[in-house]
Order: sequence, then structure tokens, then C-alpha cells
Amino acid sequence: MKKFILSLGCLCSFVFASATLPTAETVVLPKPASITIQDGSFQIGNVLTAHLKKAKNVNAYLKQGLKSNFGVELKSSSKNPGLLIDVNPKADISPEGYSLNITKDGIQILASTEAGAFYGVQSLLQLMKAGKNGNTFQLACQQVQDAPRFSWRSFMLDEARYFHGEDEVYKLLDVMAELKMNVFHWHLTDDAGWRIEIKKYPLLTEVGGKRRDTQIGGWNSEETMGKAHEGFYTQAQVKKILAYAKERHIKVVPEIEMPGHASAAIAAYPWLGTKNEQIEVPVKFGKHYHTFNVIDPKVKGFLKDVVAEVIDLFDTDVIHIGGDEVRFTHWEEDMAMNTYKNEKGFNSFMDIQIEFTNEMSRFIEKKGCSMMGWNEILGKNLHASDNISFAETSTSVAPNVVVQYWSGDIKDLAKAAEKGYKLVNSHTSATYLDYGHNQITLKSAYSFNPIPKGMPKEAEKNIVGLGCQMWGEWTPTIQRVHEQTFPRIAALAEVGWTDLDNKNYDCFVKRLKPLTEEWKERGITVYPYAELD
Repeated sequence: MKKFILSLGCLCSFVFASATLPTAETVVLPKPASITIQDGSFQIGNVLTAHLKKAKNVNAYLKQGLKSNFGVELKSSSKNPGLLIDVNPKADISPEGYSLNITKDGIQILASTEAGAFYGVQSLLQLMKAGKNGNTFQLACQQVQDAPRFSWRSFMLDEARYFHGEDEVYKLLDVMAELKMNVFHWHLTDDAGWRIEIKKYPLLTEVGGKRRDTQIGGWNSEETMGKAHEGFYTQAQVKKILAYAKERHIKVVPEIEMPGHASAAIAAYPWLGTKNEQIEVPVKFGKHYHTFNVIDPKVKGFLKDVVAEVIDLFDTDVIHIGGDEVRFTHWEEDMAMNTYKNEKGFNSFMDIQIEFTNEMSRFIEKKGCSMMGWNEILGKNLHASDNISFAETSTSVAPNVVVQYWSGDIKDLAKAAEKGYKLVNSHTSATYLDYGHNQITLKSAYSFNPIPKGMPKEAEKNIVGLGCQMWGEWTPTIQRVHEQTFPRIAALAEVGWTDLDNKNYDCFVKRLKPLTEEWKERGITVYPYAELD
């Protein structure tokens, strides 16, 4: 038997006995860690017998996927099955890793967790799509050993600006699962809208979930859409989405912004703001002055009530509180806030934010969760143009938080990692999908390395992964969301999964081309990069 081991670089044009059949090297995205090609093939007809050991959750997904995508019926049989999926916690395989072995006698997927088995199934389904031959599916004999580079591989959808609805979320979760992305970061509240039902405070959606008009045309534009925009998710809808995501081994991390980006909440309950004045949900996008009054026990009680309800609903181990772009103007103008700052001996109003952040992190920790926030929670002003008074902080954020790094000097990320903070690298230079395709090209997204050059080896482990963000200010339709997201989401998915020395852009593009055509067939708008023609 001849064997060909492909593990480094790109050998997409490699020709050998089984070259007419698809292999993981030429098909699977993100690219697996190691692939051994063998002579021979295995054929799947309209029925596939399977034995799934400790993989019940994978069974339902696989059965539905085989039927809807290929018309193949999955039948359970422990006697000489064509497909064996074995989840063995004692297997020497990383938690999200898997082994996929295709021989002349059948297919075996071995994993130590159901998540690993699920990702093995994703690779198998991709091979089947490429191996379709009439009513059968011909697969080259091969062995795939695979595991992700990073444990955090997230996609963020901003629905605070524009609400798109649960059907669109399902579509995005499907793509994430196929690309082996495992965190759906759901941006649900901001100045422009509050999109999640909170039963204790119904006005958050009744008032905060609506705005009378919307700015269009860019940041400095005075033009508006000329119509109202509204929408929110009921808790019943959220539960359905969470179940759908769980079946696809995707963790859903809700983001509830505080103490800034608070206008929609303050429009609903004016007493939440420092000025205690009635405002409307803003028509214009951007950073707004209205900020939660976090020295008021009643306001802190409100925020803890909201967070507790969200944690109970999502049953999650991480909740994101934002913490970015806080405008301190109203705090600076408030006598009680200034008195508090002076009595505490704080150097800046950022110290008040850090104190509040630490209190929330302790509260969240007691609820069995970790708190996550954008990197302003570390205490550095990222917007000197805001003309806010800012001095060196005298306090620091607690070490139990997860920091999502999006802007600022990349050296600060390295310093935070060296201090022991867990970090998700979401730097605007490569991961902000709302940026134009001329700013972040498909190739530049693919070239992103979440671990900065020169970082001490011992600190690298604290970079737990990356996030790609689809901010929604200028995406009023789901088609615009798609055009900004696709195909760059695939590039960032491979960044999160595939080791650096196993990446190759030309090989990636070859594997991406058929996927983009499939996306189009599913009604997804894909940006027309020249290299994908």
C-alpha cells in the first residue's frame, strides 16, 4: 500500500493514484493538521449504516445533514457499520480534536469529546460534497489527525444597531459550525437599541427596542432612513437559538453593554443616567454621552438584575459587559460623581469605571461565570480625540476577567498577557468585518496572527484565540451583513484553527472557491474577490 503524508504547506496540485478523488488536503476548510493519503476508496450510497458510541448529540445533526444535503439515510447498526463514531474520554486527543480514518471497509471518527466528533463529522460532510458522483459519494482512503490552534474562535453579530431576526441567526450558526467556529458573540444592547427581553424591566424592549429613524450615509451624514426601526428577541426565541447553537457545539456569549453605550436603556428608564433626563433612542450612530450612573446603588442593582437574568437564560460560563468607549462627560459635570471620585482618592473617572467593573466581575463570578470586556476595562483611554479628562488610573481590573483586545498599541496586549490576563485578539486591523474590503482584504485577514511577534513564549498561552466582528451601523439588510462577512469569515476561521506552518493562502483560495459557490446557492451574498473567479 502506498501512503502519502501531507502535513506542511500546500500540495493541492499533488498527483497520485487517488488524485481524482477529493482529499482533506484539497477540500476541508479549515485545513486539518495532518493528512495521510492511502490507495483505494470507500463509497457511500443512499444508505449509510452507522454506530455512534457516546455521540448521541452528533447523531441527530448527522442524520439530518445527510438526508437534507445528500439524500442519504443514516441507519443505526453496530454490526460492520460503514461509519463508526467513537467518543472515548480516555483517547489521547485534545478536547476539540479528532481522528478521521477512511478505509476501503468504512469510516471511523475517534474523539475524546462530542465536540471533537462533531468537527470530524464536518470534515466528512465536506469530503462527501466534493466526492458526489451521481447518487453515490466516492471518498479517497485517508487518515486525518486534527485539532484547533486556539480554543476561542468567535464570530460577533451586532444586532443592537439593526435587528435581523432568528432565521438569519440560524443561517450564520450553520456556517460557523461548518467552519468549526465555536463562539457566537451576540451584541444585543447599545445606544441604538436594546434587543433582548428582560422580564423584570419590560420598558427596555418596549421603549429601548425602537427608534424613530436611523442615520444613513456614513458617520458625518445628516441623511436618515425616514422610517422607524424596531425589534427584539423574546426569551423564548433566545432559548430556541441557544438549543440550535448547542447542537452545533457553539457557545453563545451575550454582550450587555455597561457603563457606556447606554442610551437605549436610559431612554427606557431615565433614572439610570447621571442626568436623570428623558432622552430618545438615538437616531445617529457613534459614541454618546449618556452613561449609567454607576455610583447609584439603585442603578447597580438594576445592572445586576439584568446580568443575573441574562446568565440564567443563557446558562453560559461567560458574559460580555462591553466596557468600551465610555464618555465621561456627564460624570465630569455631576457634583455627586466628583465628590465620590475625590473621597475615593481616584486619579481619574476611569478609576470609577474600573471599580464598577471589578464589582460586576465579582458578582458575575458568584453566578458561576467569567466576565469579559473590551480592552478599555484595563484602564487605558483609546480615544484621545474624545477630549475627556484622563489621568493615569490608580486602580486595576481584577485578574479573573477575559479581555477582548480590539484597539490600541499591540504591545499593550502583550503586557496584559504577561500579567496573566486571558485575551481574545480581535484587533481592528484584521478582524473588523464592517471595514471595507479594500481595508481588510481576504488575504490580509488570512495573514492575521493572534499572537503578536516578540511576545514571551510563556505568555502566549494567555492568548486564547480570536474574534471577528460584524458591527452593524451600516448594514441595514442581512444582504449587507453577508457581503461584509463572506468570504472573510472563512479566512479568519482558518486563522483560528490551523497552525501557522500549515497555512498557505493559495491552497486556502482553492478550497474556498467551491464553498463560495455553495454559499451563493444558499442565498448568501458573497463579496466578489478576483482570486475567487
